[in-house]
Amino acid sequence: MRLALKEAEKALEEDEVPVGAVIVHEGHIIARAHNQREKLKDPTAHAEMIAITQAAAYLENWRLEGVTLYVTKEPCIMCAGAMVQARLTSLVFGAFDEKGGACGSVVNLVEQPKFNHQVKVTGGVLAEESAVLLREFFQERCRSG
Repeated sequence: MRLALKEAEKALEEDEVPVGAVIVHEGHIIARAHNQREKLKDPTAHAEMIAITQAAAYLENWRLEGVTLYVTKEPCIMCAGAMVQARLTSLVFGAFDEKGGACGSVVNLVEQPKFNHQVKVTGGVLAEESAVLLREFFQERCRSG
C-alpha cells in the first residue's frame, strides 16, 4: 500500500486526483499506476483501470486470477466492474469513498453474490494517509477555484 501511496503522490504532483494503484502477483509487482484523466483526457484513466490493463499485458491474459490490487481510495463502479470482469482475486484499499465507493460504502459490486465472480475486499488500510492526500487536493481546488 505504501507504493500505491507513492503513485498517488505522483498524481498530486500532476494535478490529478491523488489515487494510486499497485498490482501484485505471486509476490511481485506487475503493475503500478496513478490517475491520469486530465493528462490523457480520458474518463476511464483511473489508476485502477490503467493498472489492470498493465497487469493483463504482463500476464498475457485478461483473467487476473491470483492477483491483488492495492489502491489508495475505494474504487468507483467502473473500476469495481472491471475488477469483477478481470476475475481479480483480492482488493486492498485505503480511504473509503462515502459518495461513490462501489466496494462497500455506497454499493458493493465486487462481492455481489449474483455475479459469477467475487473479489475479496480489505478496506481501510493506511486510510488516513490516503485521505490526507485527497483532502489536500480538494482543499487546494476550493481555494483556487
